[in-house]
Amino acid sequence: MDINDLRSITTVLSMLTFLGIAWWAYSRGNKGRFEEAANLPFAEHDDEGAASSTSHPR
Repeated sequence: MDINDLRSITTVLSMLTFLGIAWWAYSRGNKGRFEEAANLPFAEHDDEGAASSTSHPR
């Protein structure tokens, strides 16, 4: 086994990992969760201290 075999195996594993993540992200079962998470910045909070109108010092 030389360095080119290792590079080939790494490339194939990386491609399979990418395809797995893409499949997971676009599967129908996660669509509702992702839409809910995408709307979180626009949700209004009724809790005290949450979503205050003052900016925090940096």
